[in-house]
Amino acid sequence: MAKYDLIGATGCATGIAHTYMAQEALEQEAKKRGLTIKVETHGQTGVDDPLTQEEIDNAKAVIVASDIDVDADRFAGLPVIMVPVAAGIKDPGKLFDEALAKDAPIYKEGTKAKAAGGAKQSGTGLGHLVYTSLMNGVSHMLPVVVAGGVLTAISFFWGIYSADPKSVQFNAFAAMLNTIGGYTMNLMVPVLCAYIAEAIAKRSGLIVGFAVGMIALNGGTGFLGGIVGGYVAGAVVILLQHLLKPLPDKEFRGLKAIFLYPVLGVFIAGMIMWVITKPMAGINTGMMSFLKGMQNSDPIVLGLIVGIMCASDFGGPINKAAYLTGTALLAQGNAFFMAGVSAACIAPPIATGIAVLLNPKAYNKDDRSAGYVNFLLGSTHITEGAIPFAAKNPLLNIPSFMIGSAVAAILTYMSKIQVPAPHGGFIILPLVNHPILWVVYILIGSAVSGILLAIIAGHSAKKHGVSQNSVSLAGLTGDDAVAAIAPEAAAQPETSNTDVDNGLGDIIDTDNIVLDMTATDRNDALKQLAQLVVKNGIATDADAVYQKYLKREDEGSTGMEQGIAIPHAQDASIKRSAMMVVRLQQPVEWKTFDNQPVDTMISFLIPEHDNGDHLHYLSNTAKLLTHQSFIKQLKAAHTPMQILTLFKE
Repeated sequence: MAKYDLIGATGCATGIAHTYMAQEALEQEAKKRGLTIKVETHGQTGVDDPLTQEEIDNAKAVIVASDIDVDADRFAGLPVIMVPVAAGIKDPGKLFDEALAKDAPIYKEGTKAKAAGGAKQSGTGLGHLVYTSLMNGVSHMLPVVVAGGVLTAISFFWGIYSADPKSVQFNAFAAMLNTIGGYTMNLMVPVLCAYIAEAIAKRSGLIVGFAVGMIALNGGTGFLGGIVGGYVAGAVVILLQHLLKPLPDKEFRGLKAIFLYPVLGVFIAGMIMWVITKPMAGINTGMMSFLKGMQNSDPIVLGLIVGIMCASDFGGPINKAAYLTGTALLAQGNAFFMAGVSAACIAPPIATGIAVLLNPKAYNKDDRSAGYVNFLLGSTHITEGAIPFAAKNPLLNIPSFMIGSAVAAILTYMSKIQVPAPHGGFIILPLVNHPILWVVYILIGSAVSGILLAIIAGHSAKKHGVSQNSVSLAGLTGDDAVAAIAPEAAAQPETSNTDVDNGLGDIIDTDNIVLDMTATDRNDALKQLAQLVVKNGIATDADAVYQKYLKREDEGSTGMEQGIAIPHAQDASIKRSAMMVVRLQQPVEWKTFDNQPVDTMISFLIPEHDNGDHLHYLSNTAKLLTHQSFIKQLKAAHTPMQILTLFKE
């Protein structure tokens, strides 16, 4: 059985995007730190890569980045960091620091022999429980809503009254679809209620939650009643567990689980729900009437609110609040509200695709690829694809997304567009009353956000020297640093992980190290560097090498940070792999990540038919440059021999 330094668990309400983005972020952070981690994912299809007891016992710490319940009791006695799934995506480094700290919080300290320390528990308070239990309910409810809503919407293909036996539009098959979809949609409130209670009180809570959810459904309380009922059911079961604790588990465990908890729980929670049904139904009716009234009286205000909500956290609780309201109104026959919600959710990911098309040089290769993929994600109503773009510059990018989503929603509401299905994006266009107009409005909103994103990204690229093929070295290690210096090296497998022999001594000698070059600007420095290459017998055509240097700079600046640039050239005139280190008497302007001029060039010369050895050299150099101690020694060296020794050792 493999042993891991850390273990983790991720999960989000939809179980589609956030779950796996957080998993990827945690795994990449572990890779940067030279650590091992296994992440259990709680997706829409179930639990993937489940943690075994042996893996849990052998782990140093646990990171739970989840909006739903992941059975954290398994980790009792271990250092556990519990955060929403978004935190796992945005700041995995901070989570690793907290999890590995000496005073890391111990989850339910003393429950297991492994408990140590006495730090305050993190992420286990009432607020965290309320949040994760709600997201657990939403997670299980969404597939029910989608299945029931889509089947009901398909029944309208035969006419809006195709399920009515008294109508001339009546069709038996359509009526069957409408009935099946309706029954499935009716499960929305009981499932929401049951799985909120399940997150609070496990299986006993689930049973009580279903019963209370049915009372809420039949009492007309809507999804608000389902939410309140879920917490009531969970709280009642927890109270019963406390009151019945004096009964010994050995003799009464089965009786408690099968008889006492469900019977007493349904009775007590059911009575409470029965009493509050009428006021809850009144609140639900009032809320729906308010939203309907806003829709009929001022679609601009409604569209603005919906757009801001949907683009604020991209599938998080605020987004889901708008979505749940739309599905609840849809279940009551109101297809107008959902049209604006869907438009506002579809616009952000499409906007990222438009942004990278408008200003490709402002984005790196990975961002451009993600933007193109987001055209597909957006068209299928998956808002989460916009998260990586929002996280890069949240203070500016998120408001840009909000503006575009609001525009799409406002236009949709103003035109009285109806979308009778709760999900599906452009797949359900045949069900929309004005499909072409709806798509046009979504594209207008997406274009507004896309233009703003492209402008912001262009300004950021100009300010920080970010090019389409480069990323900052700040805080990077290993493979990420390689990718920053030479993207082609990042795609190659690691060939060595030792500091004993990095191979650089084979391609550099003291003749290739110059400490007093004078240059007027970047191009002059590169031209002199090319001439030095020919002088040292490494290449035969200085102009060809110089042109390759310039071509590489046009593709993406090789300027890094702290006055260092890594120009490299591959050409037929280069006879052998070589490395040059040149220090300038006066720094020259160069596009760098910290806007500092360059005074040190580390150059690689690569033969046209290289066998891939240069990737190994680039990789090892990249790793050296992630160490401040190495950079300080490089800058402080006074002789070529000192630098040669520094690279060799």
